[in-house]
Amino acid sequence: MADIAAALDRFVAAFNTNDLDLVMEHFAEDAEYLPGDGSRHVGLTAIRREFEPQFRGAYGAMTFDEHDRIIDAAARKATIRWTCRHDIRGRRSPAPLLGLATRLVAIFCPRFGWEGLDVFHFDVHGKVIGKYSYSNYVLPRISRKLG
Repeated sequence: MADIAAALDRFVAAFNTNDLDLVMEHFAEDAEYLPGDGSRHVGLTAIRREFEPQFRGAYGAMTFDEHDRIIDAAARKATIRWTCRHDIRGRRSPAPLLGLATRLVAIFCPRFGWEGLDVFHFDVHGKVIGKYSYSNYVLPRISRKLG
């Protein structure tokens, strides 16, 4: 049986390197991802497509700080509570207007963060077969002090 704590450590570290290929190595072929917006993405191609804007820098530089972790090794499930930190000064936007808006916002609030949690399901090999993201709100509580 896979070491769920080690698998989770590798997954979080991969996310924080901003390397989409490395992140995708942690998902099983038929994994599902529910990002918390009501959409569902099944399979590597669909999950990768959902992550691509983030890893291209559409939301600025992003990192995740983990605060709490609960692991049920027998069930191969884990939950982490995190803060997602954004630095939008380097945000890359394909739309000129959006790029201008980002530059203006970056002057007043270039770094901010929001909080949430992920529930993970793992297969026997330690691959993610389910990633379910949650927050307590319709829109994230964005706070300058979390940046």
